Amino acid sequence: MNTDNNNSPVTRYARWVIRWRFPVLLGSLAVVLAAASGGRYLRFSDDYRDFFGEDNPQLAAFEALQNIYTKNDNILIVIEPKDGEVFTNSTLASVERLVRRAWQIPFAMRVDGVTNFQHTEAEGDDLIVRDLVTDAESLTPEELARAKEIALAENLLVNRLISPSGHVTGVNVTLQFPQRELDETARAVAHARQLTDELEAEDPNIVTYLGGMAMLNNAFAESAQRDLQTLVPLMYLGIILVMFFSLRSVSGTFATVMVIGLSVATAMGLAGWLGIKLTAPSASAPTMIMTLAVADSIHILVTMLTAMRRGTAKREALVESLRINMQPIFLTSVTTAIGFLSMNFSDAPPFHDLGNITAMGVAAAFIYSVLTLPALIAVLPMRVKVRAVTQATLMDRLANLVIARRRPLLWGSAAVVMVLGVLLTRNELNDQFVNYFDESVQFRRDTDFTTHNLTGVYRIEFSLGAGESGGISEPDYLATIDEFAEWFRAQPSVMQVSV
Repeated sequence: MNTDNNNSPVTRYARWVIRWRFPVLLGSLAVVLAAASGGRYLRFSDDYRDFFGEDNPQLAAFEALQNIYTKNDNILIVIEPKDGEVFTNSTLASVERLVRRAWQIPFAMRVDGVTNFQHTEAEGDDLIVRDLVTDAESLTPEELARAKEIALAENLLVNRLISPSGHVTGVNVTLQFPQRELDETARAVAHARQLTDELEAEDPNIVTYLGGMAMLNNAFAESAQRDLQTLVPLMYLGIILVMFFSLRSVSGTFATVMVIGLSVATAMGLAGWLGIKLTAPSASAPTMIMTLAVADSIHILVTMLTAMRRGTAKREALVESLRINMQPIFLTSVTTAIGFLSMNFSDAPPFHDLGNITAMGVAAAFIYSVLTLPALIAVLPMRVKVRAVTQATLMDRLANLVIARRRPLLWGSAAVVMVLGVLLTRNELNDQFVNYFDESVQFRRDTDFTTHNLTGVYRIEFSLGAGESGGISEPDYLATIDEFAEWFRAQPSVMQVSV
């Protein structure tokens, strides 16, 4: 063996780790426990405001608009009668019950439905303002027909709370969250779901759907939590199976899984200590950390096992593997961490969090791979069958082929890249939040139904100042507003305009 290699700093470091393996393992465990204890501070946030920085001008304008008028947080409860007619005694009675009960939804500040729509009509010299529908179960067919006629002629209702054909209606619950607790949205959504379940049980003729901004925020949080409960365990299982069949070593597989677990626990715990809130993007950090952590360990173990199969003792093979792989693993980890840290330049804070959590996980994975993993491998039993190298392995043959055919492979690869690069022009930017979710998600199905049968889910709001006190009652101002509304109604994809 080369003398210089025996005296290299990495070699001396590897021998030191093996010698002090038990203190190293205990120290690693203590560090992980201290870092991971911050996990108790991790909380899921389902507030869409978290996707914007505090100095974001669009968020500032949005907040200013809501401070002047009303909040945009809402739950839209859509009711579909199975008989295809909203204006019946039973269905309108169900709408009335829902309107009354919807006030019990936590943080509700306004409830709008077709039944409590404030309809104005003249009786002699008096103007009477009252609910469009009262005591629906006692209405006569003529009164039901009259209510339907009024509703379908009302611009404030059609394509907002009633479909143009009167086959679907909605109850909109405007919410005002105090933003003091992270589960405010979840509590409102849970109550809304309970109400719709009760309503469907009481009236078998109706089917309900839930949409709105609060449901969107809750869907992001639920999807992230569901992924953590399903994707992460499945990924662990997949990694374990692949590693076992690749390494053919129970100890090596166990050690790698330990490194992955320690890396994820450290990164997520540090995120808790730093006060980072988990959102849909940042919740995917454990999956990324697992992918990167396994690569570091596999490099060390594969090199070590190869040397052991050629007759090298386990500890010497481990030392040699660390000597060979220390620099490439370090460079890979550093460049990967820098890449994720660059996400701090994004305008969306959740992507800052994703980059920072993953970068911490990458750094932890490197440390555990070159410190904890060798110490653990030195302790665990590992048996490998020694076999003589009589023929080239598959990878050896592949390497020889690449070297022998380097020019055709180089130009061929360049041609493939150029052809595939042309397809970049077919990529489209799509920020429609509904399409973020698969059709298996209830929120996606409910929102698709709402869009196709009642109203759109995307809103544009304008605040049009009159320029002077009381100016909103001036004829010129009102004419301008009317022209603006008519222009919008003529635009494609616009379903409803309220002034």
